[in-house]
Amino acid sequence: MELSHEGKHELSLIINSQKKFEPIDFLKDSVIQDIRKYHATIPGYAETPLVSLDALADNLGVNKIFVKDESYRFSLNAFKSLGVSYAVGKLLQEKLDFQDQELTYQVLCSPRIKAIVSTMTFITATDGNHGRGLAWFANKLGADSVILMPKNSVQARVDAIARENSRVIVTDLNYDDAVRKAYQMAEENNWILVQDTAWEGYTKIPSWITQGYATMSLEALEQIEASGEKLPTHVFLQAGVGSMAGSVLGILLNRAGEDVPRTVIIEPKQAACIFESAKINDGHAHTATGNHQTMMAGLACGEINVGIWPILRDFSYGYISCSDSLAAEGMKRLANPMGSDSKIVSGESGAVGIGLLETLSKDIDLADMKTELGLDENSVVLILSTEGDTDPENYSRIVTG
Repeated sequence: MELSHEGKHELSLIINSQKKFEPIDFLKDSVIQDIRKYHATIPGYAETPLVSLDALADNLGVNKIFVKDESYRFSLNAFKSLGVSYAVGKLLQEKLDFQDQELTYQVLCSPRIKAIVSTMTFITATDGNHGRGLAWFANKLGADSVILMPKNSVQARVDAIARENSRVIVTDLNYDDAVRKAYQMAEENNWILVQDTAWEGYTKIPSWITQGYATMSLEALEQIEASGEKLPTHVFLQAGVGSMAGSVLGILLNRAGEDVPRTVIIEPKQAACIFESAKINDGHAHTATGNHQTMMAGLACGEINVGIWPILRDFSYGYISCSDSLAAEGMKRLANPMGSDSKIVSGESGAVGIGLLETLSKDIDLADMKTELGLDENSVVLILSTEGDTDPENYSRIVTG
């Protein structure tokens, strides 16, 4: 079923009528506990805050709103370092054959391994956050990195990557074509591609990246439980290629089974490949056409991670495409909190979930969408603010405008 509203935010919702409930093996609890244990060995690791927005929840007529604030992650202003650091660690463990040792940052920095890693070059394509994470971790290990960025990339994001001692190339390509260029350059130069999306023949590293994101979910679920709640009833997950969304949803399935929270995938309408694939509904992943130009740069992806698509296809409760204005509404709300709620600095790709929740709760014309999602006074909503002000100029313009 599809519901659309052509108002300010150009919202469209598809409810998934084919939901299933099966465990996701590669995200089982024993695996993700070990991943978090590995992350804890990296200098600077700390749980990021889970903020309870009680005044906003009261105003919107729901029970609880929890926001996981990833702007604090490793002082990198985004969550992406979790996936990169785990994938690089697993890659080196396999490539350099030290599977008999527990994977830790200290092992990666041992003289034998670091001497070999110092001869390596890692490459990826990125809108900013993933590339910064790779540049940061490669730099920590003494390796080189080359980061390709799509056309019209924000200079502040380019500069943030360059500060990690990386070679940054802003291309004249969109994100998906920049990925293909990074693959080509890796093949030509014998570099190592660390990409956060998968395609036929390239699945292992993206799978490790998806697993690496699990630390964020594990923290959030434990923090919710510590607050006195068992599980959220609703989770809003923004998606580009879908790796983060698939990671979170897979972990929720393993934890809750048929009681899995109603999980809604949100995309910008300019790059809604998951939404369009759900709409076509033939079981296959489809490419979003167009130029993919959206303020939500971290979500400006036209092609789905094929390794994650089955999770999003089979287990999501619904799919939403929306205009950039919804992200702007979320940024403003989190920057200007109600009552005694804490301020959260959330960027364009991080705040869209809050913008969606507030809009659904206040716009009478969207009452049917709110009803279909089951949002009411008993709802406990989890939102992942996956980045801070990675474009400081745009952030300031929006939240003060």
